[in-house]
Amino acid sequence: MSDTEEHHGSCCECPEATFTSKDYRSDLKPIWCPGCGDFGVLTALHRALAAIGRPPHEIALVSGIGCSSRIPGYTTVYGFNTVHGRALPIAQGIKLANPNLLVIVAGGDGDGFSIGGGHVPHAIRRNMDLTYIVMDNQIYGLTKGQLSPTSRRGSRTASSSYGSLEDPVNPLLYCLAYGAGFVAQGAPSDLDGLVRLIEEGIRYPGFALINVQSPCVTFGQAETQLKNQKGRMVKLSDMGHDPSDKLKAMAIAQEYGGEKMHVGVFYRNPSPSPTYGDEVRRRQEEQGALALPPERILELFQPGKARAAAPKAVAVS
Repeated sequence: MSDTEEHHGSCCECPEATFTSKDYRSDLKPIWCPGCGDFGVLTALHRALAAIGRPPHEIALVSGIGCSSRIPGYTTVYGFNTVHGRALPIAQGIKLANPNLLVIVAGGDGDGFSIGGGHVPHAIRRNMDLTYIVMDNQIYGLTKGQLSPTSRRGSRTASSSYGSLEDPVNPLLYCLAYGAGFVAQGAPSDLDGLVRLIEEGIRYPGFALINVQSPCVTFGQAETQLKNQKGRMVKLSDMGHDPSDKLKAMAIAQEYGGEKMHVGVFYRNPSPSPTYGDEVRRRQEEQGALALPPERILELFQPGKARAAAPKAVAVS
C-alpha cells in the first residue's frame, strides 16, 4: 500500500471483509419529519461507505448543529456532534491528529455558510483531506423556519414575513472561487447519483464539497420539494459537461437557485495539489532528521553544553 493510499482513506479498502450499508447503520432511529430529504442523504451515505469498504472504526463523521447535523448518531462510525458552525475546524484537528482516519463532515446550509462560513475558505485553501456534505434546504428547519443564507430573495419565512430582501449565498460558486478541488451537487430525488457523488468525494485526495438539495417538508418552499426537484433536475453528465473545466463549472454554478437544478460533478481538479496533511508529514520528516536524540535533550538545559548540543537552524520552505 502506498503512502497516498494510507493517508487518503478514500482509496484504502479492507481486503479481509466486505461491508454492506447495514454495517454503517446504527440502531438509533432518525427523528426527522416524515419525507425529509435528509433520510435520502443518510441512505446514500450508508451505501457510499459500503462501496468505499473501510470498517466503521476507521471513519469519523463530524457535524455541527441543526436537523442535518443529527446524522452521526444514525451511523456506526465515530461521531462528533460539535457546536454551531464549528464542524470544519474540529474535523481538521481530527484529520491532523490521526491522518489514517477517513473524515467526513456533515451539516446544513445555515451551519456551514452562516455562522460557520468563515471556516470554509480556510479548510479549502489548506486542502484538508475532508469530504464536506452540506444538506442545503434553504431554511432553518430545527428552529422553526427562519431565513437561511441560501434562502431565495423574496422568501417568506418566520423571520422574513414580508419576503426576504437579501440575495442568497451560492455554495457552489463560493467553493469554486475559494479553490476547492472537488465540487458537486446532488439530490435525494436522484439517490443512485447521490451515492456516486459521495463516493467520488470521499475518494478525491483533498477537500471535497457535496452540496445536497435536501428539502425541508415542514418549512421549505414549494419549489424545493422532491416532486418539483425532479422536474427541475438537469444532470451535468447529460449535458456533456467536462468536470476538469473550472470556468465552465463556475458558469453553470451561477444558475444555483434558478429554474434548473444541476446535479453531478461541477469540478474535479485533474492535478490535485498535496493535501495539508501530506505537507505536515513532509515537514515532520525534514525536521525529525535534524532533531537531537531523546537521550540528549537534557543537554540543551545544561550550562556550557546548550550551544554545542543545539541543532543547526535550517531554512524551511
